[in-house]
Amino acid sequence: MPAAIDFYFDFSSPYGYFAAERIEALAAKHGRSVDWHPVLLGVIFKATGMAPLTQIPIKNSYSRRDWERISRLTGIPFKMPSVLPISAHNPSRAVLFVARSNEAAAKALTLALYRAYFVDDQNIGEIDVVRNVALAQGLDADAIVAAMGDPAVKDQLKHEVGAAEARGVFGSPFLFVDGEPFWGFDRFDMVDEWLSRGGF
Repeated sequence: MPAAIDFYFDFSSPYGYFAAERIEALAAKHGRSVDWHPVLLGVIFKATGMAPLTQIPIKNSYSRRDWERISRLTGIPFKMPSVLPISAHNPSRAVLFVARSNEAAAKALTLALYRAYFVDDQNIGEIDVVRNVALAQGLDADAIVAAMGDPAVKDQLKHEVGAAEARGVFGSPFLFVDGEPFWGFDRFDMVDEWLSRGGF
């Protein structure tokens, strides 16, 4: 079996959201599976000296235009949330906890959380919002809420972020295909071609 594609994403990233909506179809086209990895760009930005696009004046208005443009181009629904960025700790911990027993359910929860944020303008950084989204997915919401405060789950997320940094992840989305790094939703066509050719 060919190796899985590693997909790193942050819940505050609109580009990560667009990528999450398309990554499985792209991988399936080439007979690949996908390993999903939530990360915290806020932590990574401290190491890289970067900042969220909406907090950089010269990039703010362009980014907002770009997200709307991508939505129109792809047909992926998008509504600029009232608050951006948010803390991604709680949704990331929830997904990691669910993935321990059911990776498919964790991926479905990731998409549901992303849509709650970037379509329905719900602040998924809040525990109650994560709980409601999990409940709507038919998951054990009480267990997920407990997990978000569990030191072991918190440590797991810290480990995931540290491992991502060590691997060179600095943005969202970030993919590794057979060890080759690709940054950005706008690299999906390149990833498609890379997988078709077997590299270039």
